[in-house]
Amino acid sequence: MRIELVKRPQQSKLFSALSPFIALVLTLVAGAIMFSMLGKSPLDALYYYFVDPLREVWSLHELAIKAAPLILIAVGLSVCFLSNNWNIGAEGQFIAGALAGSILPVMYPDFQSWVVLPLMLIMGMMGGAAYAAVPALLKTRFNTNEILTSLMLVYVAQLFLDWVVRGPWRNPAGMNFPETRDFHQYAILPEIWSASGRAHWGFVFALVAAVIVWFMLTRTLRGFEVKVLGQSPRAGRFAGFSSSQMVFFAFIVSGALAGLAGISEVSGAIGQLRPTISPGYGFTAIIVAFLGRLNPLGIIAAGLILALSYLGGEAAQISIGVSDKVVRAFQGLLLFFVLGADTLIHYRIRFVGSPPRNAEVSHGNA
Repeated sequence: MRIELVKRPQQSKLFSALSPFIALVLTLVAGAIMFSMLGKSPLDALYYYFVDPLREVWSLHELAIKAAPLILIAVGLSVCFLSNNWNIGAEGQFIAGALAGSILPVMYPDFQSWVVLPLMLIMGMMGGAAYAAVPALLKTRFNTNEILTSLMLVYVAQLFLDWVVRGPWRNPAGMNFPETRDFHQYAILPEIWSASGRAHWGFVFALVAAVIVWFMLTRTLRGFEVKVLGQSPRAGRFAGFSSSQMVFFAFIVSGALAGLAGISEVSGAIGQLRPTISPGYGFTAIIVAFLGRLNPLGIIAAGLILALSYLGGEAAQISIGVSDKVVRAFQGLLLFFVLGADTLIHYRIRFVGSPPRNAEVSHGNA
């Protein structure tokens, strides 16, 4: 007996709309079971995950800080995924943007002017876009698998960041700690509401980017081209659209937004480069993109939910003593159920029994 997936002739619009909520409920149920197996109270664990981080005003600022890179990266990934280009390396593009945008405050600390921060943001976007263009070039020129190349480049970026902050960019007055010098005041992303918390303008960038990309996808010819080539490359070629140009467009947009997220995180939340500047935003953003149904406006809500899981995971580690690996497993459950629900909306499961042995023998004799 084997299992086959048979494409449904028509998908249910109701279940397509409810799919993210169904996945979230199933994640809560599976998470409760997981916490029970770990000897923790499921109610306490879910409370610390989803309720406790929202009780204080400062927690809302932390929620915005966590959500900003997730939304920015996921919005860019939605363009890639809708065009059928699988960019799995946004984590590396995030780091590349942070590195490129940090050149001015690290290598030229005496250059202090109001133009420094805008230049840093532009350089961060350019760094992320350039790094994303590598798997795009390899796909269009050599037909390589962009999943593998973009993913492998993540580890290149991580190791390069580690080398830079321990070597040429290490703070000479930092007592040998692996970190760069602190950014000066002109290189720090301002806070939105400085009187009540430390949420910075990266969250505003995320909201603006989501609206712009939503408008591009729904109201422009380029957005139509993205969807046509993603759903039917053959139809796109008949319409005169270039699949190679779309590969570069999708990767560059995705990389630029990931790079903007990287430099915003470094200049807003951290204030310097360190060996680790991301808890896995680039990978978590894949969950955010699919949970938001690849719709930039839906991604805003999904980003806030996943950011809440980060804050809740930290609260759960402190309050009930679970490890950070449990936090990652909980996020993985959410991705599993999101993809599972989407699969069952588009396909139905069919069990195919093995043919009778006599029939096999007769067929062989014939």
